[in-house]
Amino acid sequence: PAAPAAPAADGLPRGVLSPHPADPADLEHGHRAGHHRERGQSVRRQWQDALRELAADNPFRALSLDDRILAGVADLGFTAMTAIQAQALPHCLAGKDVAGRAQTGTGKTAAFLVTILQDFLRQRQTDSAPRATPSYLVLAPTRELAIQIDKDAGHLARYVPIRHMVVYGGAGYKGQAETLTAGVDLVTATPGRLIDYLRSRTVDLSKVRILVIDEADRMLDMGFIPDVRRIIAQLPRTERRQTLLFSATLSNEILRVAQGWLKSPVMVEAEAEELVAADIQQVIYAVSAKDKGALLLSLLADPAAERVLIFRNRRDQCDRLADKLLAYNIDCAVMSGDVPQNRRLRVLEDFRAGRLRVIVATDVAGRGIHVDNITHVINFDLPYEPDDYVHRIGRTGRAGAKGLAISFACEESAFVLPEIEQYVGHPLPVTQPAEGMLRLPHPPPGGRPRALEPAGETIPGGERRSRPRRRTRR
Repeated sequence: PAAPAAPAADGLPRGVLSPHPADPADLEHGHRAGHHRERGQSVRRQWQDALRELAADNPFRALSLDDRILAGVADLGFTAMTAIQAQALPHCLAGKDVAGRAQTGTGKTAAFLVTILQDFLRQRQTDSAPRATPSYLVLAPTRELAIQIDKDAGHLARYVPIRHMVVYGGAGYKGQAETLTAGVDLVTATPGRLIDYLRSRTVDLSKVRILVIDEADRMLDMGFIPDVRRIIAQLPRTERRQTLLFSATLSNEILRVAQGWLKSPVMVEAEAEELVAADIQQVIYAVSAKDKGALLLSLLADPAAERVLIFRNRRDQCDRLADKLLAYNIDCAVMSGDVPQNRRLRVLEDFRAGRLRVIVATDVAGRGIHVDNITHVINFDLPYEPDDYVHRIGRTGRAGAKGLAISFACEESAFVLPEIEQYVGHPLPVTQPAEGMLRLPHPPPGGRPRALEPAGETIPGGERRSRPRRRTRR
């Protein structure tokens, strides 16, 4: 497995998470100082052994990928391609620009990482000397997503000698700068921190061969498009690089913004019915606002609810709900923009490792949660926008696992259901909870004897919101 870089003061990796060399030639160029030729030969045997485990009819074999990439595919257990992979990869590997509509959890990350790794290995055939500047750049809207992409790169590139790192704000500025200066092939970054390094001339992007813009719709929603434009201005011209753009929606607004970034792009889109994975069971409970707390506690009492992600629409609502769950001795944590970055990363690691059972999150923070085996996603509040519904429930039912997505439709939010049904392309099953599910249990010993507040609780300022405000898109 990949050897981690030296930790920064906050305990997080400072930068490069490169795997061991894939063959002895890598050692001659000093890719990993301190390793010996025997180590390179050992790794060669490892990827050759892994490759033998890949079935002859595995669809990734048909793409004529380098054997070291196929070995990584075998280690990850990829036995079939997802729809977006099957549609996008032939065009991506042919060097074409691609604009793809793909939700989180559909395999789009593997699609663009395979493309990058194949190009990297192809370039090494003619020039194997390490480059001083990045050749590949992935832009992501959130720190959590950027970190996850970099982790995925480490797994898929286990046998590929690519130097990769993640760049994001809120941690290790000096350590990240030192790693960039030392030389790196693949940078995954959030726009703000990358611009800081561009301004200080810490990084040179003039040699980037492939640019990936991930979750472009969220970039637009979060106001990052001006920053993305500034970054792209430092890259080679459109005709001298390959650009891959992925977004949950390919709206006219997204395409208008990106038209100057792509050259004759191939458009690939998942079918409407694939917006929600078939492995996700969707349930809508028709429930009054005052009974939502009791219903939530009833659902959390189910032993099958092993790893649960709960969504609310506002940060203050997340805080209040988490306080009430803790009063009932339900171990949980909040993921929102108000939570410091180091704390958010620790929460994610605890959630991933099974030390934390429940997270209460907002949409923006929830987009950075990429954890396998989430058993339940619960929309305590229905989202304001239909695409957020798809993003939320896409956190479960990943990588072939079964998932359950439960939403509460109360008198204050049920009006958004028709829009959600139109967006996903099918009606949603609405049911009434059993009477016993609406009985609020007594708080356990030591808990605070107060009921969970309903969704329409009084908000700061004294007014009471009976209808959620719709988010204005930029």
